[in-house]
Amino acid sequence: MLKMIGVGDNTVDTYTHLGQCFPGGNAVNVAVLAARYGHSAAYLGWVGDDWRGRLVLDSLKKENIDVSRCRVVQNASTAFSEVSLVGGDRVFGKSDPGACNQLNLSDADLDYIKDFDVVHTSVYSYIENQISDLRLASRILSFDFSQKLDRHYMQELLPHIDVALLSLADVSQEDQDALMKWVISQGTSLVLMTRGKEGAWVFDGQLHHKQGVIPVENVVDTLGAGDAFAARFLVEYAMGTSIPHAMKLAAESASENCLHYGAFGHGVPCSGKEGG
Repeated sequence: MLKMIGVGDNTVDTYTHLGQCFPGGNAVNVAVLAARYGHSAAYLGWVGDDWRGRLVLDSLKKENIDVSRCRVVQNASTAFSEVSLVGGDRVFGKSDPGACNQLNLSDADLDYIKDFDVVHTSVYSYIENQISDLRLASRILSFDFSQKLDRHYMQELLPHIDVALLSLADVSQEDQDALMKWVISQGTSLVLMTRGKEGAWVFDGQLHHKQGVIPVENVVDTLGAGDAFAARFLVEYAMGTSIPHAMKLAAESASENCLHYGAFGHGVPCSGKEGG
């Protein structure tokens, strides 16, 4: 068992077609899912003093996630994102970063982070100006770029990151391999690329590893599948599991995560709460 912490973004996913709201966010989801895979986990982020913030923190506590370093920002809102499902795939609408964009790690926060084996954050966490501090506090630092693949933006961050996570849609194999090679050339040890139904690839600077999607019947919701893959892969990789086997376990976890709504459940009715 290892210790994982998610640092940065949180949100409340508002499923407009269901009238249900679910806690989420990349850093939140990775922490929760790592805990569900048998590890000790924590989350450090900022929420507003509203019902969404209470939903996020209460849900994390129910999952036995340490939220002792989280901050509730007075007179601020908690991030939210509207989500619709089309054929089981997520389609995002209106969103607001809320208190997430005020995140500012203190020296005490950084000292706390030093106790963890894996630190995970993301492009949604507004933490770029503190990435060097976070690097010094991290044994293994992973960063999810999602689909923000601007080379200048990535060049500023990659030298500080151990594992870079990317998402791509339509791209040739040649362009994909070139991008992954370039990421490694910037100082990152490992790059993980997910491409939805096309599967996932990992490049360690020497070998390319591919893992296909593991089919699952009765898909309910794909939101959170990528975070499930990331969480499982990161904890397995950090424990010394071989990359091919870590990817297989991650694919299994991603498929299982498609069988329920929300990244990790805990949905509540949100009718009439959107302005709260």
